[in-house]
This record gives sequence, structure tokens and C-alpha cells, in this order.
Amino acid sequence: MNDSSLSSYKQQILNDFNNRQNYETELHIRAANRLVELAKIQPGQQVLDVATGTGLGAIAAAFAVGSTGRVLGTDFASGMLLQAEQKVAVSGLTNIRFEKVDADEQEFQESQFDVILCSSAIVYFTDIPTSLRRWHNALKPRGLLAFSCLAETSPTASVLFRKVVQRYGIAIPNPNELLGTPQRCCEMLDNIGFEDIEITTEQFGFYLQDAEAAWTGNAKSAFGLQNVKWSDEQWQQCKLEYFTEINEASTAAGYWNDITMFFVRAHKSGQVDALLT
Repeated sequence: MNDSSLSSYKQQILNDFNNRQNYETELHIRAANRLVELAKIQPGQQVLDVATGTGLGAIAAAFAVGSTGRVLGTDFASGMLLQAEQKVAVSGLTNIRFEKVDADEQEFQESQFDVILCSSAIVYFTDIPTSLRRWHNALKPRGLLAFSCLAETSPTASVLFRKVVQRYGIAIPNPNELLGTPQRCCEMLDNIGFEDIEITTEQFGFYLQDAEAAWTGNAKSAFGLQNVKWSDEQWQQCKLEYFTEINEASTAAGYWNDITMFFVRAHKSGQVDALLT
């Protein structure tokens, strides 16, 4: 994949993730570990972790499948994969590998995996239904898909960011809208042919103490202001308005950044002969 030929949006994603020095926040670690926990991965299984990032979910899955299982983690951000490979190098794991692949273009063999994971990344895909269909085809009969996504009202610090920049004529779509309710998740998966859909809703919110970090994270993200050409005065004015909104909505504990997360699990139909008696 030639990064120079990527679309503007894809380049923004790479700019965002390749330049993150602190991706492994408590939020990302907790979310990935919780997804793997809910997936109930078994020894000997073949697992794919799509948009693996620094390998948080993939490495947790590798410990779960044991020496008889295999895990493949894919991502298209080289900076993320380098961190993942460095962690594996000191972990002692030999049942895991990583590939640089664009999830929007990733092709699979039919009935290839027992479990497909995607932690906190599905909203970045350009065609989510097509990705879900590919994953459905790649799963073995009764294989499990497990992914996490956010409610359309989360994170509230990002919702507020989009509200403020809209006053300056910048309309940023809500990336969490498509899968932003349990009903929408269920409808999409059901239309594709998944069965036994389960959704666990959990709160990962926290009191925001650093408005500067929130501004920077939102502005530099793929759903932010990377390509906006403003004067220094416009940047500072918009930033100040964001801080003002944060402060007005804050309590003594800080600004409550609601992060309502859905952990979605669904199975491919079919029977597994090895389980028949």
C-alpha cells in the first residue's frame, strides 16, 4: 500500500494514529481487554484482530488461544504496528503476527477464523456494512464477531467540539451515528445475516481535567481540523470558545466526559461438526 496515493481522509487517519505517542490510555486498554473477555476466546482458536493498533486486543487474544491457536493483527498505521511488534518481541508469544493492511480493502478466505475482533476502530472504516459482510464470510460456521463502538452521544467532549467548530462553518459528521444505538447495531448485523446478537453497554466516562488535551485530541483526529486553513486568530478564538463551553459545563469534579460504549457480539449461522455428539 502506497501511503502517498491514499485519499485525504485515509491520510488524516494515518496522521492521527502514526503520531500518537500515548495511544495506550486507560480507556483503550480497558476497552480492548473487556472486548476480549466478552468474546470468551478458547484455546486453539484462530483469531483476527482488525485495526489492531498497538496490538492490545491481539496480544490479549494470543494469551487466550494458547500455543495451539493463532492470532493475526492487521492495521495500516505503521507507527501502531511497530509498537505492537515491539511488545510481542518481549512477551515471549510465538502464536501471533501482524500485517499492514487497510481494513477497507482486506480480503479473506471463506470460513477462515473462529473469532474476529475490532476494538474501538470500526467507525473509521469508509464502508462499515461491506466490512461486516466480509467478516461474516471469513468466519467459520458459528464463528463470533466482537467489536466495540460508542453511542452517538459520546464522547461528550467530542460532541461539544463539533458544536463549537460548526459556528465557524466547519461541519464535522458524527462518526458514531451509524452504529450509535443498540437498535442500529442489531439491525445492521441482522440484515447481513448474523445471529444471536448480544450488546453489552458500559460506561467508560471520566471527569476531564485537561481541556487543552481534549482540544488537541479532537483537532488532530481524523474527525477534526487537520485540513482546515484558519488564521492564528481564528484558531485561538475557536479554541477559547471550546474552553469556555467546557468550563461552563464543569462541576467541582471537572467536566464529565460521557463515554457510553457498546460491546457487540454476533455469530455466523451454521453448525460446527466438531461440537456434534
